[in-house]
Amino acid sequence: MEIFNDLYQQFDLKGKEILDFFSNNMTIEKEHIKYILSLNGKERYLMYEVAKRVKNFFTVDYVSIKALIEFSNYCSKNCDYCGIRRDNLNINRYRMSNEEIINSALKAKKWGLDTIVLQSGEDNFFKDEDLMSIIKIIREKTKLPVSISIGERSLESYLKFKKSGAIRTLIKHESINKELFDDIHPDKNYYNRVNILKYTDSIGYVTGSGFIVGLPNQTDDDMADDIIFMRDENVRMIGIGPLIASKNTPFENMKNGSVVKTMNACCAARLTVPKAQMPATTALGTLNYNSHYESLKYFCNVVMVNITPDMYRKNYNIYDNKAKIDFFETLKELKKRNLKVSPITMKALSR
Repeated sequence: MEIFNDLYQQFDLKGKEILDFFSNNMTIEKEHIKYILSLNGKERYLMYEVAKRVKNFFTVDYVSIKALIEFSNYCSKNCDYCGIRRDNLNINRYRMSNEEIINSALKAKKWGLDTIVLQSGEDNFFKDEDLMSIIKIIREKTKLPVSISIGERSLESYLKFKKSGAIRTLIKHESINKELFDDIHPDKNYYNRVNILKYTDSIGYVTGSGFIVGLPNQTDDDMADDIIFMRDENVRMIGIGPLIASKNTPFENMKNGSVVKTMNACCAARLTVPKAQMPATTALGTLNYNSHYESLKYFCNVVMVNITPDMYRKNYNIYDNKAKIDFFETLKELKKRNLKVSPITMKALSR
């Protein structure tokens, strides 16, 4: 592709091979992903520049800002890495009321955020009818797309939410290696989770998924399989974040995932699924503030700002010292780094 012309001669033979393959196929394959995952030094940032040009060519040259509402931190599951796991008794549990959720969504509309993301633990207190009502009211009052990130519900439930107005869904597969998945999810069903992802795509959701970098016994081969899986399953929003060892979990004494490896994985994902929406994950921003914005410069094109009321937000502690990702701080930092913001947001703020 012509967008790479001035970079081509700066790469070694393997790098040139990847650029040639992408130019001919508009994707890359497993061997290329593994090479990108291994990069360090000059070659790493050269490949990041390639990803930046791919992002700007195939998507947009601005950052889309979405509103994250964490409406419940109750969870029926016991994932080894997660701070809101069922057996963590050292956490203040909460559930937002329907009115609080809707009022938060109205604030997002006022600020010009372009999607409402409803996220919770796997909390069965909220029945299908409750969520259907919330989705319908938000759609009616804001006209904004609604995304749901609520875990493993039945296929029938996901169909109901779709008919109620939910447009996007996020259900991270965490690892497509079944052995790794089972090791960290003592009470989740691998096949059920993958089947939900496939089903939601089949009924018209814009599907989102992602994985964790730094899981025990994880290899570059595993992460390459994760990226290929998302491409082949038509995942259109890809979230990749590092493992963060958190207190009151079985992983509290583990090593955090690598920031560099996470950035390399994002780079590889951009070249594998060039049209994807890719959020700069909060986990990456928690481990390294600068890398959060570097990822938006090179490969990510979405940031999810947290508009959960502060009295609740501090207790949605899926890992320690979780970055807030404040709306106005994000705007200031994007401007400082000469990163464009969605025209929708800028128009709302100019009123």
